[in-house]
Amino acid sequence: MKTLFLFVFIFNLGTVLFSQSEQQDKVKYTHEFRFNEGIFLNFEQVLENDPIRKYKILTNADYHDPVFFDKVLNNEKIYYFDENSAREEISLENIWGYSRNGVLYIRLDENFIRVTIVGGICHFVGAVTTMDTRYMDPYHNPYYNNYNYYNYYNSYYNPMQATTYKRTEMKQFILDFETGKVMDYNVQNIQIALMRDPELYDEYIVLSSKKKKQLKFLYIRRFNERNPIYFNK
Repeated sequence: MKTLFLFVFIFNLGTVLFSQSEQQDKVKYTHEFRFNEGIFLNFEQVLENDPIRKYKILTNADYHDPVFFDKVLNNEKIYYFDENSAREEISLENIWGYSRNGVLYIRLDENFIRVTIVGGICHFVGAVTTMDTRYMDPYHNPYYNNYNYYNYYNSYYNPMQATTYKRTEMKQFILDFETGKVMDYNVQNIQIALMRDPELYDEYIVLSSKKKKQLKFLYIRRFNERNPIYFNK
């Protein structure tokens, strides 16, 4: 029994020491932190602060050009060298985002949006384009001529006429930095994100509906203060 206890104690101690050693190799995120500059193929690379560096990207753009990323990301595909110096390619639609001047940008709805608040729960605002389809009943169309046989015939076989509109609007989002999931900035999703901090979650869940809406951003800030994130140096 003593041997088993000693084994468990040593195992737990080793786990704690390994965790502390691993954390010492990382730096706590603050407003002064700068992400390594480059293109992030996926969210795992963001967590590791390990993007495809500029010098590994195959392009005619000048690496020192202030709009380097704008030029590179204006193509349908990106070509680069991987860790084995093998030439690879990836479609623009499949990359996660990039870092420029240490600032993080995420790809969303064919746009790259700056992540303004970085933490356990990130927050950002971006333009989203949606397609809105509206149907018109020709029988209620004031310009519809009941005596026009041609219109009547086509209306009979096509009773509803569809028109599609493209609409762009500004929306707020949050990014759960544990799962990498992007969600709308609303009460329901804030509650989901706060579950990782039971104490804050319990505080928030008992608020009135009005208070929950008013204090969404406050609880994001409190969560980030209580649950710092760490990155590779």
